Amino acid sequence: MTGRAAERILDVDAVRDLALPNGLRVRLLRDTSTPTVSYYTFFRVGSRNERVGLTGISHLFEHMMFNGAARYGPKEFDRVLESRGGHSNAYTSNDVTAYYEDFAADALPTVVDLESDRMRSLRIDDATLEQEREVVKEERLLRTENSVFGLMEEQLESLVFQSHPYRWPVIGWMEDIQRIGRADCEAFFRTYYAPSNAVVYAVGDLDPDATARLLEQHYGDIPAGPAPAPVPQGEPPQRGERRAVIRFPAQAPAVLAGWRGPPARHPDAAALDILQVCLAVGESSRLRRKMVLEAEVAVSVSVSWGWRIDPGVFLAFVELPPRVHPARAEKILWAEIGKVADRGVSAAEVKRARALLRSGVLHELATHHGVAHAMGQAEALLGDWREAGRALDLYAAVQPADVRRVAREYLSEAQRSVVMLEPQPPADGRAEAR
Repeated sequence: MTGRAAERILDVDAVRDLALPNGLRVRLLRDTSTPTVSYYTFFRVGSRNERVGLTGISHLFEHMMFNGAARYGPKEFDRVLESRGGHSNAYTSNDVTAYYEDFAADALPTVVDLESDRMRSLRIDDATLEQEREVVKEERLLRTENSVFGLMEEQLESLVFQSHPYRWPVIGWMEDIQRIGRADCEAFFRTYYAPSNAVVYAVGDLDPDATARLLEQHYGDIPAGPAPAPVPQGEPPQRGERRAVIRFPAQAPAVLAGWRGPPARHPDAAALDILQVCLAVGESSRLRRKMVLEAEVAVSVSVSWGWRIDPGVFLAFVELPPRVHPARAEKILWAEIGKVADRGVSAAEVKRARALLRSGVLHELATHHGVAHAMGQAEALLGDWREAGRALDLYAAVQPADVRRVAREYLSEAQRSVVMLEPQPPADGRAEAR
């Protein structure tokens, strides 16, 4: 169901949707407010589709996709796109891999040619694989192995999930990154980068009928791929707190806590968004006020809750001053969360949270890029691109009693996992991690 607020912001009836015989799905929306187009390709593959031994292949493949195909050689993709005034980027998550281009409307045929070329005939060879492998290894060193939060988050996910593929990092384990071979990449490409596993979203100054014909011409003869393997489910219930300690060169301790939440389609996902804002977004949020400003047991507090296809993780990250013992900060953190579970939040807090979240949704839906991305995320996580903007209605419906209920139901002591950073002196002159 798409509510009135979402319909007012995004006219879903104006979207032209079609599916090609090879399974490629297409969503086109004309908006002539500016002579630009945003073009997204979502592939239904992320770290949740991987297995032990091949963790990180989705992210590695994101890099591989910029190394040339039959019509456009290595490094030609961005050169050709930039020559037409456009730019591109991509990202890999637990659930999807997405590629996008933003450009002037008259460059649309070039973008379709570029994207269809690499979906049809990506160049995969040993030299390219080794080159991108080294790039990804360096990225892992920078963002995870030399990052306090990166190390802690990686450890926490493996505590929260015992069997689900969310337990390993999107970037993959270093040993697996090193192990991935050319045959693995070729099999991955045939399965997960086939048109039958992709959706194209184009939003902007375009003619839907002409664009549909253009896409059929360029993508129509690409073969459909085999059906991807089902994602393992069956995560066992958590029956008690789980803990781990990370010892690493750092200036001060830190605490990262996580609780398994519901999947994106669950009605409680929106209430947890409201709870996230009440706890730690802005100067007047509960944890910021209590832990940073009043008790001075933290230099920063952040809370994150991201929607996923399967149950996600509600995170609380606390960075401590050097002389504060983690147990003291934890005691206050658990007490503040307990207050919400026991007494709830005020109507004013919920109203403020709704306003901040609503502003974020409206800002995303105000641009061609944001609308294309919102439709892609909605289809991937909620099962229907028409759900883009649905959060506006969900947030409006959340009441203080809902916030109290989800805090009590999901953020209990028995369901939490905790990672504590124990600072160690730098060894061999190494700089401290940031």
